[in-house]
Amino acid sequence: MKILLVGSGGREHALGLGLHADPACTSLHVAPGNPGIAEFAQCHAIDISSNAEIVALAQEIEADLVVIGPETPLVNGVADDLRRLKIAVFGPSKAAAQLEGSKTFAKEVMSDAGVLTAQSFTCSTVQEYESALDTFGPPYVVKDDGLAGGKGVVVTLNREEALRHAIACGRVVIEEFLNGPEVSLFGISDGVSILAMQPAQDFKRAHDNDTGPNTGGMGAYSPLPWAPTEIIEETYTQVLAPMIAEMNARGTPFVGLLYAGLALTDHGSRVIEFNVRFGDPETQVLIPLLKTPLASLLFKAATGGLADTVLEWTDQSAVAVVLAADGYPGAPQNGSVISKIPNGENVKVFYAGISQSGESLIASGGRVLSVTGIGADLTEARDRAYRVISQISLPCSFYRSDIALNASVAEKGN
Repeated sequence: MKILLVGSGGREHALGLGLHADPACTSLHVAPGNPGIAEFAQCHAIDISSNAEIVALAQEIEADLVVIGPETPLVNGVADDLRRLKIAVFGPSKAAAQLEGSKTFAKEVMSDAGVLTAQSFTCSTVQEYESALDTFGPPYVVKDDGLAGGKGVVVTLNREEALRHAIACGRVVIEEFLNGPEVSLFGISDGVSILAMQPAQDFKRAHDNDTGPNTGGMGAYSPLPWAPTEIIEETYTQVLAPMIAEMNARGTPFVGLLYAGLALTDHGSRVIEFNVRFGDPETQVLIPLLKTPLASLLFKAATGGLADTVLEWTDQSAVAVVLAADGYPGAPQNGSVISKIPNGENVKVFYAGISQSGESLIASGGRVLSVTGIGADLTEARDRAYRVISQISLPCSFYRSDIALNASVAEKGN
């Protein structure tokens, strides 16, 4: 099977390794890729915001399957263009991708599907912003209604900060704050069936102890020893399956990865948001733990064949820690040379914002790379991840030191 993977981040590096490891994958092409992916796949320098360039490449390499990593090509409708050419695609249509492309649309679908979420208002004027903020009170939650590259959400006790963010965004969703630990739970769907993956938790704040601005994610771990044992089944029954059924009822079946961000509140789980693709950095901990061959799995999803599929997992734990450029998520300082990326036993280094200049690797993005440690438990996994990331030489960079720390302590106490 010839596969085209679209994207260039740490998520795509993890997906690429998973696809490449499946014997069913005979040829892996990645667009545009990065220096880490280039070690095992053929990379193509195209503009992935151009549907025409993605389609042309898929035709040129005679792809049997196209896997779309980032949200922008999906919201642009590239999956529709590929399907019109009878090319199998893992990724939702333009209409279905609005679950991530519009927070308001996602709220409407959840309401119709009976999926529980935060109360909210969609607002586009200062008067509406102020009324919604005063209705819910602090902590204030303000979300850009459209795509914002992981930087569209502000959660703050400061009303003026919340108002400034709303004004800067224009059209926003302002909602009640959901108090409780957050969980990421992915579902792989063929448009009719959906398979729930095991849960992960990511860390959105830039700095230790959940301080600093919201980011796209500074680390993640899986499994979650503290989570309710029924969380997978309940999320499937109460969230994933109803959403797939509702999208079908609307005539816009969802094929691809449905990412449910959940808050485990005192009143039960509530959906914080949906994404329509593998999350980053959760993918960097889930794919190394998945035993089910990835290429075959995603091809079944793309071709309506998931009905009898069961996901298999290792009994290990994984912890991913993100190395970010100073200034991230605002104005990251790029251009520094990464002079040392060590290897470690049961450790995977996933490239993200990295480019190559001659023989040198250069930091070229906010999140530069992530290091995933794999072990018998979370303590062993995080020790391996931190041992390697502490040896990476990159001026003007930082990482959190507390990824999975509380969970690993609690695990040891059980």
